[in-house]
Amino acid sequence: MGSDLGAPALDPQGGLPRLIAIMRRLRDPVSGCPWDIEQTFASIAPHTIEEAYEVADAIERRAWDELEDELGDLLLQTVYHSAIGEEAGLFDFNSIADRISEKMIARHPHVFGRESRDISADEQSLNWEAVKAEERATKGVRGSLDDVAVGLPALLRASKLQKRAARVGFDWPDAPEVVAKIAEEANELAEARAAHEPGKVFEELGDLLFSVVNLARHLGVDPEAALRSANGKFTRRFQAVEARLAEIGKRAQDSDLAEMDALWNEVKAIDGSDR
Repeated sequence: MGSDLGAPALDPQGGLPRLIAIMRRLRDPVSGCPWDIEQTFASIAPHTIEEAYEVADAIERRAWDELEDELGDLLLQTVYHSAIGEEAGLFDFNSIADRISEKMIARHPHVFGRESRDISADEQSLNWEAVKAEERATKGVRGSLDDVAVGLPALLRASKLQKRAARVGFDWPDAPEVVAKIAEEANELAEARAAHEPGKVFEELGDLLFSVVNLARHLGVDPEAALRSANGKFTRRFQAVEARLAEIGKRAQDSDLAEMDALWNEVKAIDGSDR
């Protein structure tokens, strides 16, 4: 890296080349930032995940004024990884962009190839999965679950594992069967708890959560988004309970469950919304 890194970085209309130049400057071993120089793929990965969730959060809240900023933070993560890859002689930003471009062209033959665009969304999804299956075969992936990333959030990974198993016929036929499975898992959890078996409780709770994710998949609901929405609803309503307590000069820790539950029901009746 040379001393000419400053000019592109100072261009206020530099767009993506400006951001790449800024990252190169930050990573410069002589004049860069000590913290940025020390970072690796592994140390940056948690930030990448966090920024992706912050993008999802802004969308969930319809905070369009924040979304541009959050998308910039997420883009920075790709630029960061590309800079580290470039320094190691592995890849750079352009090769990353070229690779995803080739992948998108290959996965959309009805747009970039000779196939007809007169297909339904379901047919397009099937074609997409067929192309991805060919890609996995090319990479030497044989088992249906082999390339489902271990580092995914647990809810997302559970859903992906189930979808892969469903493609080869290992799946409940409909939602009612999954509901019955949830009831079965809940009973097994209760039995484990009654038997005072912590290890079994841990296992059965995991089975119950896995079954709930399965139900979400059968209902066409994103479990991560649904839980994120429930978190938001709980936060909103509990904050309203705390506000009502404050009106009478009390804090939550000064109250009791009966009082807070009564206030919760009042807030819930007024709130009414599931979002």
